[in-house]
Amino acid sequence: MDHRSRHPSGNLGLSQAQRDNMAAFDRLPAPLRAWLAEARLPWSPASAHRAWRRAMWKNLGRTKAALAHMDALEEERLARDALTQERAAEGLLPERKAP
Repeated sequence: MDHRSRHPSGNLGLSQAQRDNMAAFDRLPAPLRAWLAEARLPWSPASAHRAWRRAMWKNLGRTKAALAHMDALEEERLARDALTQERAAEGLLPERKAP
């Protein structure tokens, strides 16, 4: 039996919003999709794409520099996170990735 026959949409019961989110992710540039696979925060495709466009603009279209910008942006957001600050005070943060 074909797995698509289980649900009329062919997506095993995914909501329209989930399908839209998956489609938006699939349309992202490949370097950004790869970066998101390793990201420590749960980025939406829309917010990741906005940040990526800004990073590419600020770095004159250089992909490696834009990826570094995305890393820095995520680090800033993590640093502002109250739980992260609490964990840092307790010495419970994981080791940072080497560049």
